[in-house]
Amino acid sequence: MFYIENQSSFPQPMSSEEEEMYLNKMWEGCKEARNILIEKNLRLVAHIAKKYTFSFPNLTDDIISVGTIGLIKAIETYSTAKCTKLSTYAAKCIENEILMYLRQNKKFLSQLSLENPIGSDKDGNEITLMDVLQNDQDDIDEQVDLKIQIKNLLKKLDKILKGREKKIIELRYGLKNGIERTQMEVANLLGISRSYVSRIEKKALQKLYGELQNLNNGI
Repeated sequence: MFYIENQSSFPQPMSSEEEEMYLNKMWEGCKEARNILIEKNLRLVAHIAKKYTFSFPNLTDDIISVGTIGLIKAIETYSTAKCTKLSTYAAKCIENEILMYLRQNKKFLSQLSLENPIGSDKDGNEITLMDVLQNDQDDIDEQVDLKIQIKNLLKKLDKILKGREKKIIELRYGLKNGIERTQMEVANLLGISRSYVSRIEKKALQKLYGELQNLNNGI
């Protein structure tokens, strides 16, 4: 098992070239390459676990251990066919493993801790752990699959959306720099009303949904 003893002294992240090299070695059966990939990504476990250990400091060791299991599963099941970066895929696997653990132990967690905010949604609304744990695991798995499918869509974005539609989707969902913005923030940036942003976004998402259906149907 891999342990996080000193969270301030992680190995430096890999370059994309190093990551590709170790992935190829692992796929050829090299266990040392697998272990290096896990060790180099332990920083990701600590980063994601921090969101939950704040509410449950007495469960810190358990949450980090469970998150590490998620990382190991991610490394062992990752393939380039998933059309997403290893770090993106691993982050989802780590968080899913932690949420599954917390869901299974929900009855032992204090109500006060469950109501602590752990972040906010894309519209700026606070999300508590209770909000997250109320989702079924199937819903979480579907979200992971959708994220991967969206990566496929991004390759076709220029052909599907034009002008303001494309700009609003990029700003709303952080497609350029990873920073997601609320409809109001997008409206202020573009000098238009929030309701107009909402209408354009809805129209653009309908187009993307149609293309997503085509991808799923192999068209």
